[in-house]
Amino acid sequence: MSKVKYYYDSENLAYRKIKTRKRRKLGVIILFLLASALFGFLSFIVLLNTPYFETPKDRLQAREIENLRLNYALLNKKMDQVNGVIEAIENRDNNLYRVYFNKSAIPDSIRKAGLPGISRYKTLEGYDNSQLVINTTKRIDVLSKELAIQSKSLDVILKLADAKSDFLSAIPAIQPVRNENLKQVASGFGYRTDPFTKARKMHEGMDFTAKTGTPIYATGDGVVAKADNTASGFGNHIVIRHGFGYETLYAHLSKYKARAGQRVKRGDIIGYVGSTGRSEGPHLHYEVHKDKKVVNPLNFYYGNISAVEYVVIAQLANQENQSLD
Repeated sequence: MSKVKYYYDSENLAYRKIKTRKRRKLGVIILFLLASALFGFLSFIVLLNTPYFETPKDRLQAREIENLRLNYALLNKKMDQVNGVIEAIENRDNNLYRVYFNKSAIPDSIRKAGLPGISRYKTLEGYDNSQLVINTTKRIDVLSKELAIQSKSLDVILKLADAKSDFLSAIPAIQPVRNENLKQVASGFGYRTDPFTKARKMHEGMDFTAKTGTPIYATGDGVVAKADNTASGFGNHIVIRHGFGYETLYAHLSKYKARAGQRVKRGDIIGYVGSTGRSEGPHLHYEVHKDKKVVNPLNFYYGNISAVEYVVIAQLANQENQSLD
C-alpha cells in the first residue's frame, strides 16, 4: 500500500492530503525511465572504451601497432646512417674523383631533386599512422634515387680510370734497348749527316748502337701493326700501334720475336738488334710518332732511367754527329 502524503494548509490551519494526478505521475515515471536509459547507454559507451573492456584482439592489434611504430623509428635511424655514408661518398666523388679526372661535379639540384608525381603516396593516406609511413617511404625513395645517381657516376669514374690506365700503359715510356747493353747513343733526333750521301738531313729518330742479337723491348703496350722488311731503308722492322695517337718504329733488326697482329706489353722483347736495310753497322733506329707526326723519343724516357742517366743520354743524343742510317 502506497504511503499517503499530507501538506499543511496555513490558511485553514489544518493538514490536508496530497492528491497526485495519474497523468502527471505517469509522465514522471516515463521521464525517469528515459533518463535512466540514457545514463545507462552513456555509461556503456564510456566503459566500452576503457582498457578494462579491451578484447584480446584489441590488445594484439595495439601491440602490433606499437611494434610497427618502433620498427619505423629504427628504420629512420638506419636511414640517417645510410644518408651520412652517401653524403661522404658524394663528397669524395665531387671533390676528389671528378676533380682528378677533370669532370664537373654533380650539383645538389640533381642529386637531391624531388621525385615526380603529386599523388605518388596517395594510397598511403587515410590511416592512423599515414604520415609516419609516408615520410619514411619518401626518405627511402630519395635515398634510392641518390644511390642510383651515385652508382652511375662511379661507373663513369671507373671507365675514366680504366681509360687513364690504358693511356699511361700505351705511352712509349722506356728505352727500347737497356743501358747495360748499349755501346753508345750514336745519333739523336734532328738534323744529322747522312752516312751515305754526307748531306745534312732530318734524322727522325734515335740510333742505339749495340751488339747484333741484343734484345729490343716494346716501349709501351700496343698491337704490332707491321713486322716485315717492306719499308725502304729500314730493313727488318716493327711498327707498334699503341693507341691514343702513338706509334713506335724499330728498324734494322736481325730477327723478329713478335708478329703482326700480336698484342704486346711494355717491356716485352719484340726483336733483336741487327744491321739490315740501309745501315752502317749494328744498331737500332727508333722512332716515336704522335698523331702521325714524328716527335723526339728523348721526351719519353722516364719509365726506366734515372735523372742522371737521362742527362747523359740527352747530351749524347744532341751532339751534331753522323747517323748510322
